[in-house]
Amino acid sequence: MARASRNLHRFWRDPALPHLEARSIEDGQEVRYGWHSHPTFSIGLVTGGVSDFRIGADRHRITAGTIVLMNPYEAHVCNPLEGRPWSYRMLYADAGWLAALEGEAAFRPFAPHLSRDPDLVGRLGRLFGLLFDSVPDSAVKQEAVRSFFTGLRQALGGRPSAVGEGGEHVALDRAAHYISAHCTQPLRLAEIAAVSGLSPSYLVRSFKARYGLTPHAYQINRRIQFGRRELQRGRPIVEVALDAGFADQAHFQRAFKRHVAATPGQYMRRE
Repeated sequence: MARASRNLHRFWRDPALPHLEARSIEDGQEVRYGWHSHPTFSIGLVTGGVSDFRIGADRHRITAGTIVLMNPYEAHVCNPLEGRPWSYRMLYADAGWLAALEGEAAFRPFAPHLSRDPDLVGRLGRLFGLLFDSVPDSAVKQEAVRSFFTGLRQALGGRPSAVGEGGEHVALDRAAHYISAHCTQPLRLAEIAAVSGLSPSYLVRSFKARYGLTPHAYQINRRIQFGRRELQRGRPIVEVALDAGFADQAHFQRAFKRHVAATPGQYMRRE
């Protein structure tokens, strides 16, 4: 049975549904994120307060009843206004699982990044309530998630995000894949540039324009994703820190909190 912690950082995970993860923040005044991205499709619901949401070059002031959507690897940051209350819930879904659910060979991005449709807000709120409820079993939750995502694209207007396919993007994607494959190892900018076929200075500018992060920040982000997967397996934090490529546990914990807005210990706790 899936479990969630009783502290302010509640994480829901179910071994029977490894393609899903959810979190709930009931009092987020002290929550602070740095720029980051996820390998998953992420959808969240603001349940209270006001926050500043930035994704790519866009900036939004969002309040309770707003849904935010982030496609895989879209750099974003969302933080409460100074001294203002903030609460929200997030659901992370594996991109490959979503593609299969929609009968697609590969994940198709969702658009727009925001929705305030009351019907969709109500559906997502009820889904979160079900996921964090310890009574329903995994099969019930799986069917509810499938039902929600099956109708999501239509509820948003059926519009996929525009995705460029120029030759430069191929070079940048090549660099991103190389960083991902070697994220726990020391990487030099010249090495990544050689793989992409671009000059180091041009790579940094173009990479940030496409992914919202510099190559180095992208590598740290991937190290944190690696760390999350290993922590879910129950491995000791110090071992995960070193295997992820950090100098020590302290460096890992600081980077983890910037990206996840929770400590590794909080992330590992479930009811």
